[in-house]
Amino acid sequence: MDYILSLITFLPLLGAVIIGLFVQGSDAQSSENAKRVSLITSIVVFLLSLVMFSEFDKNSSNFQFVEEFLWLGFFNYKLGVDGISVILILLTTGMMPLVFLSSWTTNKRVKEYLISFLILETLMVGVFVSLDMFLFYVFFEAGLIPMFLIIGIWGGKERVFASFKFFLYTLLGSILMLIAMIIMWDISGTTDITKLLNYEFESEPFYILGFYIPSGIQTLLWLGFFASFAVKLPMFPVHTWLPDAHVQAPTSGSVLLAAILLKMGGYGFIRFSIPMFYDASLYFQSLIFILSVIAIIYTSLVALVQTDMKKLIAYSSVAHMGFVTIGLFSINQQGIDGAIFQMVSHGLISAALFLVVGVVYERTHTREILAFGGLIRRMPNYAMVFMVLTLANVGLPGTSGFIGEFLSLLGAFQVGPIYAILGAVGVILSACYGLLLYKKVILGELIKENLKRINDISLREKFCLYPLVLLIIFFGIYPKPIIETYSATVSNYLQMLN
Repeated sequence: MDYILSLITFLPLLGAVIIGLFVQGSDAQSSENAKRVSLITSIVVFLLSLVMFSEFDKNSSNFQFVEEFLWLGFFNYKLGVDGISVILILLTTGMMPLVFLSSWTTNKRVKEYLISFLILETLMVGVFVSLDMFLFYVFFEAGLIPMFLIIGIWGGKERVFASFKFFLYTLLGSILMLIAMIIMWDISGTTDITKLLNYEFESEPFYILGFYIPSGIQTLLWLGFFASFAVKLPMFPVHTWLPDAHVQAPTSGSVLLAAILLKMGGYGFIRFSIPMFYDASLYFQSLIFILSVIAIIYTSLVALVQTDMKKLIAYSSVAHMGFVTIGLFSINQQGIDGAIFQMVSHGLISAALFLVVGVVYERTHTREILAFGGLIRRMPNYAMVFMVLTLANVGLPGTSGFIGEFLSLLGAFQVGPIYAILGAVGVILSACYGLLLYKKVILGELIKENLKRINDISLREKFCLYPLVLLIIFFGIYPKPIIETYSATVSNYLQMLN
C-alpha cells in the first residue's frame, strides 16, 4: 500500500495529460475517445480508493498510509488519512464516474472540459489527504481555477458574472487563511498538521489597537480560517455566490460544487478551526449557532419562492449546510457524527438532485418550474427517482437525509436547546419547498405540448441516478458503515480537546 494516496491523488492528473497529449483532433471520434479515457481513469481511481478503504483500520484514530518527504529541499510533502478524510475521499472518487457519465452529451470543447474535471479531482482529493498546512492550502486554493473555467466557459448566459463572483468570494477568504497560516508557522515553527494539532496556541486575552481580543492569538487565527471556510461551506451571510454559481454552472459542475467543494469548508472546520483553536471555537460557538439557524430558516424561506429549479436546490444546500455547522460546533460525539454524516448524505442527495434537473434541462432547455407539470404521465421512472430524492432532502426517516440532521440537532440540543428547536423548523420548511416543487413538476395534468413527447430517463441516466438512490436508501436504513469509519477518530478528537 506504499504511495497509494499519491496514486489516488495524481492519477486523474495523468488522465488529463493523456487526453491533452494523445487524443488529437476535435471531431466526434476524438471527443468520444476523450470521454472514454476520462471515465476509465475515474473508475480506476475509485477502485484504488476502495482498495485503500479495505485496508483502512477503522478502530485506529491515527493517520494511516502516511507518505512524507521534502520536495525541493524545503516543501514538506506529507499525505495521510484518518476516518474523517477517508470517507470524504470515497465520496469524491465515487462521484467522478457519475460526473463523466452525465457529461457524455457535452459537445463544446470536450477535451478541455474533461481535462478541467480531471484536474479538479486531483485538487479535491489533495485537500482531504494533505497533512501539511501549506500543501493543504495549495490544493484548496488551486481548486478555484478549474471550477472558475468550468462555470465561465461552459455555463449559462450569466456565466462570466457567476464565475468571477465565485472566484472573488472564495479568494478573499483564502487570503486571510493564508495570513493565519503564516502566523501559525512563525509561532510554532512547523507546517505539519499532526504537530499543529498538539500545539497549544496562546489563549490569554489581550488588547490590540484598543480592541479587546478574547482567547488571545487564537481568536485572530480562528477568524482567518473562518473567513475561508465560511465562504466555502457556505454560511450565512457569505452564501450569495452559491445560487449564482449553481444556476450558471453546467450540470456536472453543479454536481461537484454541491457534492464535494462545499464539504471542504466543513472539513476545514474539523481539521483546523476546532482542534487547533479550541478556546476560540468555544467563544464563537453561540455566533456559529445563530448564523446556522438563520441559514437554515432564511434560505429555506427563500427557496420557497424560487422559480428556477436549480436555484431552489442551491438555497436548500445552504440550509442543509447549516446543520453541518450546528453539529460541528456542538463539539460532542452526536453533533460531530451527525455533521460528518450530513456532509456525506448531502453529497449524495444534492448531486442526484442536480442530475435530475439536468435530465429535464437537456430535453426542454429550461429550468423554470412553471414550464413543467404532469411529468409522471410520460416519465414514471423519473418521477420515482425524484420522489425518493425529495423525501431524502426533506429528511424523511429511512433515508440518509434523516440520520445526519437528527444527530446534528441532537448534539446541538445538548449545548443549546433553543438552537436545536429553531433548527428543527428548517426541517418543516424543507418539506414545504421540496413537496411543492415535486407537485408542480411531476404531478397534475400533462397540458404543455412540448412535454407530451418527452422521453423517460435513458440507460445512461439510470446508471447516474440509480446508484445514488440506492445508497441514499441503504445508508438511511443502515448508517453503520459510514459512522463506524470515523467514530474512533471523532472519539479521539474529542478526548484530545477535553
